Amino acid sequence: MFVKDTQSQTLIQVLDPSELFNPVHDQVLGRQQAGEEEQPPQAFPKSQLQFPSGEALPQCWIDPDYQLK
Repeated sequence: MFVKDTQSQTLIQVLDPSELFNPVHDQVLGRQQAGEEEQPPQAFPKSQLQFPSGEALPQCWIDPDYQLK
């Protein structure tokens, strides 16, 4: 699955989508898709990620207390 980093505007390949869907995790492990060579995995904060279309990630993926609000 791919998401976009809002700061660098590059695509990020999420290595384990379950980390992205789990609101308890505030970071995901992914590879930045910049250049021709595959980049090493690194942690990206979910607060800086969005869908490639520019839409924000759903609150149920980010906030573990989303149902209490």
